[in-house]
Amino acid sequence: MYIKNDIAYADDTRQPIKVRTVRAMEDYFLKLVFFTGETKIVDFKPFLKYPAFMPLSDKQVFNGVYIEHGYVAWNDGEIDIAPEKLFEIGVDYQEAKSA
Repeated sequence: MYIKNDIAYADDTRQPIKVRTVRAMEDYFLKLVFFTGETKIVDFKPFLKYPAFMPLSDKQVFNGVYIEHGYVAWNDGEIDIAPEKLFEIGVDYQEAKSA
């Protein structure tokens, strides 16, 4: 909800979170650049225990990551994950580099 000119509106004016670029890194990490301009690093290892993501345990499959309509996807779109989740759990790239 937001208010403009003293009128309350139910919708949200924020743009949806979408991924601009993605790159698979060593040890099941993803480097993501979002349309907001922010760059984040996500440790994807915790997701590999879930049945939907188990095929990504194969490094070749994991490294085949790509962007589909702002979402991170693998296997011709059979596997994907919400960009909002990646944004939420991602660590700022500058912080990750200095750690």
